[in-house]
Amino acid sequence: MGKNFSRKQGSGSLRPRSRTLTAVQDAILEDIVFPTEIEAKRTRCKLDGSKTLKVYLNSKDQANVEPRIATYASVYQKLTNKQVQFMFN
Repeated sequence: MGKNFSRKQGSGSLRPRSRTLTAVQDAILEDIVFPTEIEAKRTRCKLDGSKTLKVYLNSKDQANVEPRIATYASVYQKLTNKQVQFMFN
């Protein structure tokens, strides 16, 4: 590849906070569960080193959202390669 396609090292400017990997993954999570609101998020770290993101959703939409929880978890796992578990407050 030519030099035009290579990434510049140390371009001198910082990456904006809205473009970081964490911000993008949070935005994906918000978009997936759109009709309801996310009340809280917790990261569970187990002794074997695995991490699970626990997402607490608003309980007022529980009747509408509960059948779709497995779908939300599988879509988020495919897009971000992170384990997620949805719960209601």
